[in-house]
Amino acid sequence: MLRRLFISLILLQLFSCALVRTPTEDLNTISDTNITSKNMFKHRSATKHHDLLHTRLELSIDWRSRRLDGEAYLLLKPYSQPQNTLTLDAQYMDIKTVCLVLGNEKNPLSFKYDSTKLNINLGRSYIAEEEFLIYIEYVACPERVKGEDKGLYFIDKPSVDSLPIQLWTQGETDGASAWFPCIDVPNERCSQELFITVDNKWTTLSNGKLIHSSKNPDGTRTDYWKQDLPHAPYLFMLTVGQFYIHKDEWLKRPLWYYVDSAYAPYAKDIFGKTGKMLDFYSQLLDYYYPWDKYSQVVVKDFISGAMENTSASVFYNGLHMTDRELKDFNHEDIIAHELFHHWFGDLVTCESWSHIALNEAFATYGEYLWFEYEYGKDRAAELITHYKDSYFRASEEGQHSLVRNYYDKPSEVFDTHSYEKGSAILHMLREHLGYDIFIKGLRYYLKKHS
Repeated sequence: MLRRLFISLILLQLFSCALVRTPTEDLNTISDTNITSKNMFKHRSATKHHDLLHTRLELSIDWRSRRLDGEAYLLLKPYSQPQNTLTLDAQYMDIKTVCLVLGNEKNPLSFKYDSTKLNINLGRSYIAEEEFLIYIEYVACPERVKGEDKGLYFIDKPSVDSLPIQLWTQGETDGASAWFPCIDVPNERCSQELFITVDNKWTTLSNGKLIHSSKNPDGTRTDYWKQDLPHAPYLFMLTVGQFYIHKDEWLKRPLWYYVDSAYAPYAKDIFGKTGKMLDFYSQLLDYYYPWDKYSQVVVKDFISGAMENTSASVFYNGLHMTDRELKDFNHEDIIAHELFHHWFGDLVTCESWSHIALNEAFATYGEYLWFEYEYGKDRAAELITHYKDSYFRASEEGQHSLVRNYYDKPSEVFDTHSYEKGSAILHMLREHLGYDIFIKGLRYYLKKHS
């Protein structure tokens, strides 16, 4: 009965209703305004022809040309029906070689490439559950990428200089395929390995555990990162730069904070409550943080506020603050938001961008839950009031359903409906169900769909 009640309310409230501003408001005025636009079309969840099981990347950086030289090994199988072709997302790359790997041999395959889709002739038909391994040698060229998601970003010094000083990736929504070939949709999951070769002066960060660092005869170093639990390709990440690392741990998992060396004395102050948040969320959800480590890195010129890449969140440089600045203001809400995503977003991921509220509404409400725990109900009430006010102001410009099937670009769904409105509706559900039943519902949802 609990399961049915919670699921029914979620379906009724989270996906159907708009926040009601006045009892007399005409419901016709809150229809999805985007549906009436001739430029919009209906987005559906991606059709699954193949299942991407594992991705292994071997990478090196051409700093001068601002390119990434890569070798990708992709383990796949047909999802349900026999397949003799494979289509991968690969944006504006130089594709050098595509092969089928059989033992120690790489057998070339024919392919066609139109600058965004790599269509591969597999040479024969594979049935469901029959695995095969594809090798692709490529060069990622982010400066060619058209649209919003370049995927791979080379960052320069404030003053003009010949070489970049930092590299970072951003996969959400479809930027992952700008730096490695993949099936770049949120309803895909795979485990990963990443080998990155750099000069010794650079620090690297990626998903999962740092298995080892090996020095090479030419003076470079290769770092090997490995993540066994599967996750969506848009959550893959790589950051390379010169960082100070404050090393802590949580339940024997590495808990590291990456900041510019100038902020080394303040790294613990900036991120110091992360361990307490991990304790709180793990106990609240009855689901201990499942990933190999948790790292947080502050980068230059980030295109968003932050991003919840699995086990390695990226933050914009506004988090660089001194101890005096932190007395007046901090970014605890953002830190809590990205951490809560590691359950709602990374462990359980939306099936399509139309359902992004299943990521963002929950992570935003995670901020509320943390503030309620750490600072009390009054402080948390200020936060939820801010959420509702933000949504109501934005709703003057237009309103639509939380499940937004009609849009032009995926970035449009990342708005106050998906964040603030969704979190306010979750709070309404909590008040309606009662705290205990609401939390039991969250726990059931996580365990069923992780």
